[in-house]
Amino acid sequence: MAKRLYKGAEFLISEAAADEVFAPEDFTEEQRGIAATAEKFVRTEVLPAEPALEAHQPGVAAGLMRRAGEAGLLMIDAPAAYGGLELDKATSMLAAERMAEGGSFSVSYAAHTGIGTLPLVYYGTDAQKARYLEKIVTGEWVAAYCLTEPGAGSDAMGGTTSARLSEDGTHYLIDGTKQFITNGSFADLFTVFAKIDRKHFTAFLVERTFPGVTVGPEEKKLGIKGSSTTSVIFESARVPVENVLGEIGKGHKIAFNVLNVGRFKLGAAVTGAAKHALGVGAAYANQRKQFGVPIGTFGAIREKLADLTADVFAAESLIYRLAGLIDDRLSTIPADAPRYYEAYQAGIEEYAIECAIAKVFCSEVLADVVDEVVQIHGGYGFIQEYPAEKYYRDERINRIFEGTNEINRLLIPGTILRRAQKGEIPLQREALKAMEALLSPSLEELDPSVPFAAERRTLADLKRVFLVLSGAAVQRFGDQLKDEQEVLLAAADVAIQVFAAESAVLRAAHVGARLSGERRATLEAAVKVHTFRAVERVATAARRGAFYVAEGDTLTLLLGGIRRFTKYDASGLLEAKRRLASATGEAERYPF
Repeated sequence: MAKRLYKGAEFLISEAAADEVFAPEDFTEEQRGIAATAEKFVRTEVLPAEPALEAHQPGVAAGLMRRAGEAGLLMIDAPAAYGGLELDKATSMLAAERMAEGGSFSVSYAAHTGIGTLPLVYYGTDAQKARYLEKIVTGEWVAAYCLTEPGAGSDAMGGTTSARLSEDGTHYLIDGTKQFITNGSFADLFTVFAKIDRKHFTAFLVERTFPGVTVGPEEKKLGIKGSSTTSVIFESARVPVENVLGEIGKGHKIAFNVLNVGRFKLGAAVTGAAKHALGVGAAYANQRKQFGVPIGTFGAIREKLADLTADVFAAESLIYRLAGLIDDRLSTIPADAPRYYEAYQAGIEEYAIECAIAKVFCSEVLADVVDEVVQIHGGYGFIQEYPAEKYYRDERINRIFEGTNEINRLLIPGTILRRAQKGEIPLQREALKAMEALLSPSLEELDPSVPFAAERRTLADLKRVFLVLSGAAVQRFGDQLKDEQEVLLAAADVAIQVFAAESAVLRAAHVGARLSGERRATLEAAVKVHTFRAVERVATAARRGAFYVAEGDTLTLLLGGIRRFTKYDASGLLEAKRRLASATGEAERYPF
């Protein structure tokens, strides 16, 4: 793991060392064993049950959850004192990634182990954990998370579900409706957010059998049809006062801190789904013949496979780099520290920006993968007999839940600006330095002895693009920048691409020395292809942002700087794409 602790968003203003990142090639035997357990569980238990899951046959999903508990797959994040394994985030993400092949059930699994379980782990009292946690980590009980309401989605704090204390002071009476609740039809324990006396936003642990709790019918969904999605209705639902979770009026801390992990875990899950779908697309390209030859031999198909493989490589690199960052920070907290989970949550919150990036980037990589897998299948990609059609439908929700990608994009620069105002990130100083670099000729020569020297210099320039654009935006809008969503979205797109591309480059530099021959050449090809794509995306987003924040001479200066800082010598790009496509096509799977 890393030798020093990096702060959240520090990637935008400094350069990380390759030997300080965590990568999939660093997995321990224990971690690989858990990954193998998850893969086996999906293939022997989940996939055979898919028809029954999609038909919502009673007891099937809950039975699978119990068997997942027996396999140890529900206890990775839970404390050992309550039957958990208390493993690191890298292991948790690896399990989520490998469960992704299970389609709809992976959504049920992620909701249970993530936002369903973690509020209790992080904020529950000893008595609450003793009562509920062992049941949850064994799969005896299934957990769900109730935040969204019919009139409150992205504006979670705008919910109207209310709670009032009973006359005898022993219970809270909750009234309201929660919407789009994953695992709703078979969950035993709900984490419910309501406003006490219509003003104190608070979390409650609500058992399914409490009086006044009713579960609505299954929603008829576009995709993930085998998962349960219902409303949950509370009509003066009686909840014991001892089931208040955390502090009264502090429910927002639970809601948003737990969502950081949810976003991160979703990034891991969709990366696993992208790997699987990519392999199916590559296999079909080898089988399907047109004009007498497999379509996988055509340049049009090979370019798709190359581009998708490079982006999946970046997504995977991003997820495990972030896992390493979080694990390093959490490892500094003594297990016996007072208010351990308060410090633990602060450690995760440090990387709220990176968690949002993981959710957006990885979900959009999956969107590109499944879209192209349908295209590779041609007309058959539109037919339910082939898996491409299901991948396409199942993917769409990932850009909506755990906070829409738009909300997450706004969160990225918004959080950076807030931290800069608090003096936690020297944004203004670094923006001035970036502007000075823009106005000064560069005489820097590449050192050919440094692995991926061209990509590293390109990344330094892309960071300058973000800083120059951000500086110009602050100068133009000042404190009102928080309301200029179009500008914030453009800045977010730059930051997202920088973190993903840097993660890919750092991973390649980290593991490249261990490789030789064709394996190393394939790794280098992935870096070249993805860096080229990232530079193009940054240039587009930054130009858009420049027209939003400047005009006249200032605009001319900004556009000139963007042109200068988005140059990347991608010589050999075609050869790199063909090499990468061959690696994926020959293996008929993600090749790394």
